[in-house]
Amino acid sequence: MSEAICRKLRIRGRVQGVGYRWSLCSEAQRLGLSGWVRNRSDGSVEALVRGPVESVDALIDWAHRGSSMARVDEVLSQTGNAAEIAVGAGFVQIASR
Repeated sequence: MSEAICRKLRIRGRVQGVGYRWSLCSEAQRLGLSGWVRNRSDGSVEALVRGPVESVDALIDWAHRGSSMARVDEVLSQTGNAAEIAVGAGFVQIASR
């Protein structure tokens, strides 16, 4: 198994009200990742993702496509703080910010 990494993502485009968060959460769970996803008040979606490099990279690739109703214009990725993810919490949707 590869080393675990943590990435914070910001996804911009038509990503709210189109099932994007639910779909991202489902894909992250399928990949066995930990973390969370939420809407931002500026219309973007933010996610904090932790897991094996290959799985995190696969989710980032998915994030560029998104759900079928979404239109993704940009996905920004930076190193995330794994301490923000509760141990054993799996991957969840959290309240908007």
